[in-house]
Amino acid sequence: MQQQLERLQAALAPYPWAYTLIVLSGILLVAWLANWLTKRVLLRGLMRVLRATPLGGREHDHDVQLRVIPRLANVVPALVVSAGIAVVPDLPPQLVTIVRALCQAFVVVTVALSIARLLDLINGAYERRPEARNKPIKGYFQVVKIIMFVLVGISVVATLIGAEFLHIITGLGAMTAVLMLIFQDTILSLVASVQISNDGRVRVGDWIEMPGQNADGDVIDIALHTITVQNFDRTVTTVPTKKLVSDSFKNWRPMSEGGGRRIKRALYIDQRSVRFLEPEHVARLRRFRVIDGYLDRKHRELDDWNARLHGADTVNTRRVTNLGTFRAYVEHYLRHHPGIHQELTLLVRQLQPTETGLPLEIYCFTNDTAWVAYEGIQSDIFDHLLAILGEFDLRVFQRTSDAPVDVNLRRLDDADGVKGAGPRLHTAAPLPAPDAG
Repeated sequence: MQQQLERLQAALAPYPWAYTLIVLSGILLVAWLANWLTKRVLLRGLMRVLRATPLGGREHDHDVQLRVIPRLANVVPALVVSAGIAVVPDLPPQLVTIVRALCQAFVVVTVALSIARLLDLINGAYERRPEARNKPIKGYFQVVKIIMFVLVGISVVATLIGAEFLHIITGLGAMTAVLMLIFQDTILSLVASVQISNDGRVRVGDWIEMPGQNADGDVIDIALHTITVQNFDRTVTTVPTKKLVSDSFKNWRPMSEGGGRRIKRALYIDQRSVRFLEPEHVARLRRFRVIDGYLDRKHRELDDWNARLHGADTVNTRRVTNLGTFRAYVEHYLRHHPGIHQELTLLVRQLQPTETGLPLEIYCFTNDTAWVAYEGIQSDIFDHLLAILGEFDLRVFQRTSDAPVDVNLRRLDDADGVKGAGPRLHTAAPLPAPDAG
């Protein structure tokens, strides 16, 4: 082979550029053949191995082929060109050095990109595991990529300018403060990502509410710098990861995992409708079998109390009220409602009276945390309570602004002190607002 090359060189001695061109073409041809063999033979075997692993199952072959394999195959022709450029005759030494440096830089960048794609593939396989929601690793991989590409950039610069890699690293030590300033957000995001991953304060699929960032929806992605939230209005909000450590937010996951969603809502009772119940009214309310026990207990309790008064005036005695009886009915109704969680807090209480009435608050938890089911249970309860309120002679307070005006027209006579005065318009005081109950 060497003798044949010498003969060819001697035959082309009158045309030195021709021999250089032939050798250069031969090196490029060998590089192409090496690339073809690598992709068609060697890497096909590697792909078969990957198919047998979780990283390259059949459903993921497309990702393996388009992301990792071709980039690795591109390393081989670059190595061939780097090794063969030295045997090309009559090339300037500076050109040979530049070509070798470019080939080395290309190899380093290609390997780095392949590793980055491989990390994406590993992260994709991990995210399909059930525990991935609790312990996301995407942020860690992004940190690895940043460090790797910084080192790759330094290596490429060192290769192209002919400097030592360690010398450049040593020189960058003096720029630590500048680098800390440049990568301040990345460092803060890394610390926040580690905290979030360790304590599990936010996971993919959580419903979080962060008004300061206009976020109210489900977390769909946790990355190094940002957390992506799909709001309930179908918009998407990206929240800086560090904000979930420095700012406050609400996570509804414990509510979902606890199996109960709170109802905290009040009926505003018109206080003018609250009164004592006469015996005939008590007898009428006994139609509600659910409060028979309450009325019996109250009857015994009040009889014992009033018996100690020894015939005092009725005003001094204790009597059953329609509001107290209604509270007992509501509590019994909730205690037997199939949609209410009976093991969590359940109470019916009065709040401080306001100008809009006496709030009778319902405080309980549904046993279904899904939004649609929760709203349905809550609406059914208050539909029933509003409809049954009249049976207890109670009314809800409802402010209105359409009060009627009484208009009277009359003519002033001499007795009014103004002779011949014309008609005068009088408006009566507005009538009380009608009760909506």
